[in-house]
Amino acid sequence: MLECFSNTIIIGGGAAGFFTAINLAEQRPDLSITILERGKDVLQKVRISGGGRCNVTHAEFDPKPLTGNYPRGEKELLGPFHKFMTGDTIAWFADRGVELKIEDDGRMFPITDSSQTIIDCFLSLAKKHHIQVLTSQNVMALERHDHWKVITKTDEFTCDHLVVTAGSSPKIWEMMKCLGHTIVDAVPSLFTFNIVDKAITDLAGIALEARVEVPQLQLESQGPLLITHWGFSGPAILKMSAWGAVQLHNSNYKFDVAINWLNYISQEECYEMLLAKRDDSKKQISNDRLYEIPKRLWNYLVHSLNLEDKTWAECSNQILKELAITLTASVFKVDGKSTFKEEFVTAGGIDLKEVDFRTFASRKQENLYFAGEILNIDAITGGFNFQNAWTGGWMVAQAISQS
Repeated sequence: MLECFSNTIIIGGGAAGFFTAINLAEQRPDLSITILERGKDVLQKVRISGGGRCNVTHAEFDPKPLTGNYPRGEKELLGPFHKFMTGDTIAWFADRGVELKIEDDGRMFPITDSSQTIIDCFLSLAKKHHIQVLTSQNVMALERHDHWKVITKTDEFTCDHLVVTAGSSPKIWEMMKCLGHTIVDAVPSLFTFNIVDKAITDLAGIALEARVEVPQLQLESQGPLLITHWGFSGPAILKMSAWGAVQLHNSNYKFDVAINWLNYISQEECYEMLLAKRDDSKKQISNDRLYEIPKRLWNYLVHSLNLEDKTWAECSNQILKELAITLTASVFKVDGKSTFKEEFVTAGGIDLKEVDFRTFASRKQENLYFAGEILNIDAITGGFNFQNAWTGGWMVAQAISQS
């Protein structure tokens, strides 16, 4: 059995863990630092993120709007983002030979379009700064004496400072409970909706700007909506799944979702437009789409009211009202969820009231720090979850280096 002392031990060999270790080593080369990873490989979430390209951060350079992308952690991250945020992340990677690029939607990736670039950067810096990286180290217990003791299946480690960056780990959360921390129950975030109606899922591949509501849960979202073979996806759905993670979980993922296919146009405005159509048009409805709604979707909506053979002039006020409702508030039954690609994110974790966000230190235990998804912080898709990891890791490194 290996018995090892390090000034700082970091539990979790992911983005937050490596970023903490490297920043601490650069500021305090006199300290010994060890990363313990339970798996056989480190940085696995970095590897698969962004479809293998690694969505490093997002091109939002004002702390306040940036915090608006965090359903949980919005208030707490404002102060830390004034210390280290997007511009600092870009500069940090550039100073270490990794250039980032901004895509049209604001997401930022390495110019190589490969997550391996980020992994190679971290691994080379860990080696350069003599950071000990140990894999297959499954932590079984934590003890607090004069020092911290970390017991794995095979070894024992002691340290002055303990940093937990283990992500959404129920096992580590349970250990934090034993140390006096409150754990907010974990629920999935960032998922897509499974739709019962096969007629709509047969339209897979259609994308458009839309407004989405779950009336009974008072949730709403707006943005690009994608129809898939199983239901609805796209930023509008993913944002709703993040902001409504707890309510949607409590509903057992069975609820009605209303879609406004015309985005911000109201039912009343739509009805007025349809009345105008009727007054001066003998065109067949199926051949006269509104607002360039995709043709397949328009045909589906018109067919749902049996209007495919009618002209605008043949429609009564009641028919036009029903069409206005269909265009601005089509209702579909959701029955379950699906994980969004590999971007699995969990809402839940260590209660944020128990963390000092000036240092990301525990308010319950001395010399215990957290960064990343171990905390009850999560974000919508787009690089924001990684930015939380970079900011937390940097703040922890600052705190330990100055202690």
